[in-house]
Amino acid sequence: MNIVEIDVAFPTFITNKSGGILEVNEVMKQQLGIEVCDKHVSDVFSEWSVSKDRCLALGKMREFSCVFIIQRLSEDRYMCAGVFSQEIDYILNEIDVLQKMNRHLDAVIENSYDGIYITDREGKTIKTNSAIERITGIPKHYYIGKNVDDLIKRGILESSVSQRVLEQKKSVSLVQPNRAGKETLLTGSPIFNDDGEVEAVVTNIRDLSELMELQTALRKANELNKSYQKEIERLKGNQENAFSQIVINSEKMRQLYEVAERVLNVDTTILILGQTGVGKDVLAKFIYNQSNRRMQGKFIKVNCGAIPPDLLESELFGYEGGAFTGANKQGKPGLFELADMGVLFLDEVGELPLNLQVKLLRVIQEREVQRIGAVKSKKINVRIIAATNRDLRGMVADGTFREDLFYRLNVIPISIPPLAERREDIVPLVSYFLQSMNERYELNKSISEELRSFLYQYHWPGNIRELSNLVERLVLLTQDNVIMIKHLPPEYQTDFLSSSSISLDSVTLKEAIERAEKQAIVCAMEHCTTTYELAQRLDTSQPTVVRKLKKYNLSLQGES
Repeated sequence: MNIVEIDVAFPTFITNKSGGILEVNEVMKQQLGIEVCDKHVSDVFSEWSVSKDRCLALGKMREFSCVFIIQRLSEDRYMCAGVFSQEIDYILNEIDVLQKMNRHLDAVIENSYDGIYITDREGKTIKTNSAIERITGIPKHYYIGKNVDDLIKRGILESSVSQRVLEQKKSVSLVQPNRAGKETLLTGSPIFNDDGEVEAVVTNIRDLSELMELQTALRKANELNKSYQKEIERLKGNQENAFSQIVINSEKMRQLYEVAERVLNVDTTILILGQTGVGKDVLAKFIYNQSNRRMQGKFIKVNCGAIPPDLLESELFGYEGGAFTGANKQGKPGLFELADMGVLFLDEVGELPLNLQVKLLRVIQEREVQRIGAVKSKKINVRIIAATNRDLRGMVADGTFREDLFYRLNVIPISIPPLAERREDIVPLVSYFLQSMNERYELNKSISEELRSFLYQYHWPGNIRELSNLVERLVLLTQDNVIMIKHLPPEYQTDFLSSSSISLDSVTLKEAIERAEKQAIVCAMEHCTTTYELAQRLDTSQPTVVRKLKKYNLSLQGES
């Protein structure tokens, strides 16, 4: 190795023009610990970069970094003298961090919606942003280097907030017009050095006229949005396909809901009749949701049979403060008042005691309500929808229901048939409840064809409510993904076994054969996933199975 005879305490080496190392000194040799003569600098240093003017170079090797000063000795000889230091990386990283922070600060200033200009302690502008051009109409670079006194003399500023900050050494705000005719709010804030002296002032310029215009435009936009929203809701209430909100498939229910549609916005009373669980409350809510009253008032439901008679009166009609022992001192509005401009749904109206029937009749006739303990009545605008599972005509004959009230309620009677009389609705309801339960409990259950067939044939004494409860019970308690007949509760298993026997009393021989054939196919489907497996289990051909499935409108779980 050639050693450069230079008496210096820092690493030094000489290269040719292409970067080949010709000579090294002793310090360089000790630092590197390897032979480097006749090698290229890129073979010695993992990173090697030279400045554009070829005066400095940065080299990295293992954990060391070194900055070299380059001196040209001759046409093809360059001396590189530098210092190795583990601190250089740290310093360079700190410089990089500071540069990034400076770029971020510049970006914050530049992207501020308000105008910003910064002056030094002498009042000379050293930085501005683009927003100042929008507010003043003057290019931002025009301000740079100019003293605020010059800007005042030229009429660009009326007065200087920077000067006041320098004098008072605290934040100062003032309002003044600018040359563009805009009202502006200027807020100057001091920046102190370590000696507590103001070394710079940051001034924020806010366009007040623009702000007021934006506030006015926003207020108008909000008002317009509200009016549009009301109109959209009104149009939705009038034009939306009402049947999209309910699950019906039978002609009976379609005709029933068509009647309800015709009286949506007629304020007469409606009496909904039907067994428990047939969906009387669903129909009442449908009428409210599709009517104009949806935008005007609330839908309030009260079960007349669930509240003790002595409490029901105060719930319906309200009371004045101090009307009875334990009453609220401020009084309490009743449900009739709370439903003003909306709908009051009186479920189980047949359970109303006779004394409350009299008061209800007065509300319907006079359209006014009187609180308990009050001396004056209050006018209200409430549509009443009543429902019952009892025979009100029979109750009138027995003297347990007022005849005049019955006729007031029975203006538009709508009778909902039990589920057993509209079996076309059962399968769509099963699918609806199954999907709802799967979504609610984050499951993916399905129902076998045999179980679906049983649910279709079942007599459903509890109607839709019973069907909904059973589907939820099966979804939650069945561990398998496919719910089958075997998963039914015991009481339903008994009904299934009794309904499985074929009676020839009321069917022809052809019908009995078809029933038996369909039942055999459905039972076999519980154990098969393809038509080939089903054909093998039934000891017939696959084309025959396909034809029979199509005939009876059946499909396997594994095939679409």
